Amino acid sequence: MKRGMDFVNLKYRPKNDLVCLFKISPNKMSVAEAANTVALESSVGTWTKVTGQEYVEKFRAKVFSIKGNYIKIAYPEALFESNNVPNILSSVAGNIFGMKSVKTIRLEDVSFPDSILKGFKGPKHGIEGVRKLMKIKDRPLVGTIIKPKLGLNTEHHAKSAYESWSGGCDFVKDDENLSSQKFNMFENRMVKTLEMADKAESETGEKKAYLVNVTAETKEMIRRAELVEKQGGKFVMIDILTAGWAAVQTLRQENFKMAIHAHRAMHAAFDRNSEHGMDMMVIADFARLIGVDTLHIGTGIGKLEGKISDIQEIQEEIEKMEVKETKKRLEQKWRNIKPVLGVSSGGLHPRHVPFLIHNLGKDLVIQAGGGIHGHPLGTKAGAIAMRQAVDATMKRIPLNEYAKTHVELEEALKFWKK
Repeated sequence: MKRGMDFVNLKYRPKNDLVCLFKISPNKMSVAEAANTVALESSVGTWTKVTGQEYVEKFRAKVFSIKGNYIKIAYPEALFESNNVPNILSSVAGNIFGMKSVKTIRLEDVSFPDSILKGFKGPKHGIEGVRKLMKIKDRPLVGTIIKPKLGLNTEHHAKSAYESWSGGCDFVKDDENLSSQKFNMFENRMVKTLEMADKAESETGEKKAYLVNVTAETKEMIRRAELVEKQGGKFVMIDILTAGWAAVQTLRQENFKMAIHAHRAMHAAFDRNSEHGMDMMVIADFARLIGVDTLHIGTGIGKLEGKISDIQEIQEEIEKMEVKETKKRLEQKWRNIKPVLGVSSGGLHPRHVPFLIHNLGKDLVIQAGGGIHGHPLGTKAGAIAMRQAVDATMKRIPLNEYAKTHVELEEALKFWKK
């Protein structure tokens, strides 16, 4: 090996290491030299030779695979504090993104050893627990987001939620930027909307959940979550990236009975550039590790960026107990960490339902905002139409055929022709 390449060992085979898959574009050097720089900067090295502390060399990260622009680096688990996601990411996804030795660098995936998995609780409920909580066995769950996302007063917010549940929605969710603004304060909204959930449950005989956004400064977030639990709420929601990983860990470690819904607001700042930043796969990895119960994964259709093949790999990552290696994903055995239920949301309406179920299966939350509230006959009809689309698809009946005897679906298909 070339002199100065102390962090490259292509004969090494990971044992109890955390493994990262990177895609790099080197800057005026070889891929191997750039990989060596990434490994040293993200573990025990620095830009110049430091003598007198040779005993730390056993903690070096090791570049053990180079295939084109894709490299794998193994990090000894001793480099990381147990149960500390910010510590892990500060290492493997810290200074490396700003180094001159790479034009671009993208963290594609992370694989955790058993020793790190054991330090985390993972989801409290997971897929089976959420289905048990909602008493839904064999179909996708249907959700909505209150629209307009901002500006509604508390009374109209709760009324819209009630109409959504009455029409057949299982979940009603705050949008990511609704917290406790003057026009719709958190405590009043939470109480009144949960009252509407109870009313809809008693009228429909179905379980209904309000995914109330508790995202705030950490102490205030916990206070709000405590209020939701006291009021009998089944779920809380947190914007995992804008709140920060430490806040997500705090919320999970409080050990509430409620499930945690994870919104991924700001994810595209990290993952939209396919050459730089980090893939949504990495965000999904840490969300599952910490222990959210439902997580936005994308749609492959609708208004948001994302190929369905990529979304399928993310869904496998969070919903299976073991995943196999692909070009942009590492092998992972999740051991004691429960699966997370994937959520598709963003520009959806009833016409999209067959595509989603065909490609992502029934372990899915199909969540439509405008695609329910924008229905020409109103919110309740929009929710009815979405449930009808799910029922038709599960029965393998074409939507146009099912719509002949279901007026709400018929109107939705007319309204959203493309």
